[in-house]
Amino acid sequence: MMASAGVQIFAFILALLGIFGATVATLLPNWKVSADMGANIITAISQMQGLWMDCTWYSTGMFSCTLKYSVLSLPAYLQTARTTMVLSCVLAALGLCLASLGLKCTRWGGGRRAKRRAALAGGSCLVVAGLLCLVPASWFIDEVISSFLDSNVPESSKFEPGGAVYVAFVSSGFLFLGGAVFCLSCSGKRRGPRDPPMLGPPDKLLQQQQQQQQLQQQHLQHQQQQHLQHQHLQQQQLQQQHLQQQLQQQQFQPQFPQHLLLQPPPPPPPPPPQHQYCTLSPLDNRAGYSLQDYV
Repeated sequence: MMASAGVQIFAFILALLGIFGATVATLLPNWKVSADMGANIITAISQMQGLWMDCTWYSTGMFSCTLKYSVLSLPAYLQTARTTMVLSCVLAALGLCLASLGLKCTRWGGGRRAKRRAALAGGSCLVVAGLLCLVPASWFIDEVISSFLDSNVPESSKFEPGGAVYVAFVSSGFLFLGGAVFCLSCSGKRRGPRDPPMLGPPDKLLQQQQQQQQLQQQHLQHQQQQHLQHQHLQQQQLQQQHLQQQLQQQQFQPQFPQHLLLQPPPPPPPPPPQHQYCTLSPLDNRAGYSLQDYV
């Protein structure tokens, strides 16, 4: 991850140099410079033409510039160069802002997925800005060389490519290379193990998500504890009610000695003997006695 972050920083520096060079090239007046050198002191010794103004250097040291106010009177390649250079600077600035959000060594820009998308969008803008900066420089060189090789053009009207064209070429290369590095560092899915988390303070968004998860877990644990306590209290109340019912039942039952409760009940008493009487005649003397003896 450190190597990838270092590559992104290198690409960011290239993009920063590219946008600075594109802005300078857009404002410079020396896109093409006169090829002849006047020997007369009074005549102009050097003429320069840019996207927005034409300047003249005199041998006396005087310097004068004239702005190009009319847009419709300009040739097509000059109008195109103006448009593309302005768009290149705007897209380069936008891409640089997005690329700064996608840097892995920074704390802003959200999570990894958001940073990857921001870096990819910024790299795409930088690549397009580099191509837009390359178009006017190439077209300008083609026009200057064609005019220089044309035999019908007088020697005093021939020009050579100026320093602004070369600055535009170098700036387009910086922008294109920086944008390509940003795109390549974020494109494609990782097949290997994920990079370890960055050491340092986490993002605010990640901190908020972690805090919310911790609060949710604490809330769930608190609810579970309350539910368990409620169940425990209910069980205790049921046990107390059961014990009270048992005590009440024992109080209402008659108490007997333990030895009486264990012994079986006594058997009923035998019925009293009944006397049997029989009728004897006075003459009955089978036992040797008579009724008269008892009288």
